[in-house]
Amino acid sequence: MQNFEYQNSTRIVFGKGTIARLEDLVPADARVLFAFGGGSIRKNGVYDEVRAALGKRTVEEFSGIEPNPRFETLMKAVEVVKAKKLDFLLAVGGGSVVDGTKFIAAAARYEGNDPWQILLDAGASVKDAVPLGVVLTLPATGSEMNSTSVVTRGATQDKLHFASPKVLPLFSILDPETTFTLPERQVANGVVDAFVHVVEQYLTYPVGAALQDRQAEGILLTLIEEGPKALAAPKDYNVRANIMWTATQALNGLIGVGVPQDWATHMIGHELTAKYEMDHAVTLAVVLPSLLRKQKATKREKLVQYADRVWGIRTGSEDERIEAGIAKTEEFFRAMGVKTRLSEHNILASDVAQIAAARERHGLPLGEHGDIGRKEIEEILEAAV
Repeated sequence: MQNFEYQNSTRIVFGKGTIARLEDLVPADARVLFAFGGGSIRKNGVYDEVRAALGKRTVEEFSGIEPNPRFETLMKAVEVVKAKKLDFLLAVGGGSVVDGTKFIAAAARYEGNDPWQILLDAGASVKDAVPLGVVLTLPATGSEMNSTSVVTRGATQDKLHFASPKVLPLFSILDPETTFTLPERQVANGVVDAFVHVVEQYLTYPVGAALQDRQAEGILLTLIEEGPKALAAPKDYNVRANIMWTATQALNGLIGVGVPQDWATHMIGHELTAKYEMDHAVTLAVVLPSLLRKQKATKREKLVQYADRVWGIRTGSEDERIEAGIAKTEEFFRAMGVKTRLSEHNILASDVAQIAAARERHGLPLGEHGDIGRKEIEEILEAAV
């Protein structure tokens, strides 16, 4: 097992009726930016619950944070924070709202000339940030319990990430009942997103991290078992509770300690989102199977283990078991209603070179061994058409 340090100070408040806890969790004298996305929180009652819990605090609302949060939109929120001298941010929504609010928190106290530098240097320039809390309504990204954010710049079609302990949420409220009215597409995307988060930390190469492996496998098995149930029974509290907590565990850093990590699927997927505005999880479902096949040689031991422990595939040659495990993964994505081929999104083989070139501009090589360059990306995407 590799050396590691782990610290996660986010307070998780989980369960029914917990939005009311904002009254205690947000400082009584806070001047709050209430950040959210579209109108869904007004329809499902979350908006009213949040406003009631915030009481008489000074509150400025900022809505319209996109599913892939745009730098241009977020900078408008930064202007509000500065102009109104706000000192606490509350993100209410899914991972995109949380990611966007993290950027607002960092950019509002950024001392340089251009806050885009936060993304260009992956957070190295973040020295301070406005404190923030979260009310999660869409389990998927784990952003409610990690220090990472992904932001898109529409003008240049760049989608980049940054990480900083300064933007780790002070608390996150997770009430599974807020997810009852989510559209099937968002539920499916959330399950796939969480699944791939685990795979990116698990399907690399063995380093003797037995506990992390078992934790990762437990998360994957839970998503496989509970994901279809969430589509079939939208208001089953226990199913939604399991999905919500599992998605948080998928990317709160715990299963990634002491082990090599990949993230090439995410980096390639970001280019698809930036260029074609594909849902983040959809890009992952497209890229992952082809990437695993391409990297079969370097991931062999873990792929065999994955086929055995997650999918129960124990017969046939190693290559046959590996292929069966990858096929099962693709079948699971499709069972959740998520398409897995570029051609199903009207992206052709002739588009591949341009996508790979965009990824090259944002930095190569990728993968846990640093062996995925532009040529390999093109091959992965061509196989995904």
